[in-house]
Amino acid sequence: MPQFDPHFFASQLVWLYACFIVLYVILSTIAMPKIGAVLEERQRKIDDNLDKAGQLKAEAEAAVAVYEKALAESRAEAQRVLRAAGDTLAAQSEARQKEVAERLAAEIRSGEARIAAAKQEALGNLRDMAADVARTAMARLTGVAVDDKTAQAAVTAALEENR
Repeated sequence: MPQFDPHFFASQLVWLYACFIVLYVILSTIAMPKIGAVLEERQRKIDDNLDKAGQLKAEAEAAVAVYEKALAESRAEAQRVLRAAGDTLAAQSEARQKEVAERLAAEIRSGEARIAAAKQEALGNLRDMAADVARTAMARLTGVAVDDKTAQAAVTAALEENR
């Protein structure tokens, strides 16, 4: 094999150095700048994406802050509306209760007046009936007829005595 022949070592080393230098020059002038450009472009894109992500994060945080502020304002408004509605309902309920109480009080007064009139009428009828019963009882028990004025006077006296 010619590679292992010491006679060819010197020429092989020269061609090795020549190929190495040509390859080094080609790589350093053509391939390495392209690779460097690709790496720089990649780094630039990564930096741009990180900057955009930071901006989007800041915008999202601002949007969340605005949302939370709007939510707090909405809750406060809802509480205010609920309080106002509760106050209105309480006032309406109180007015209705007052109206019903007044109506019931009027009905009670009217009922009391009717009861008093019925009581007076019943007492008037009771006196007449008691006088009639007393006259009839006197006539049957004693055989003596009593007139209406005497029977009425006796019933009135008996009622006065029981009061």
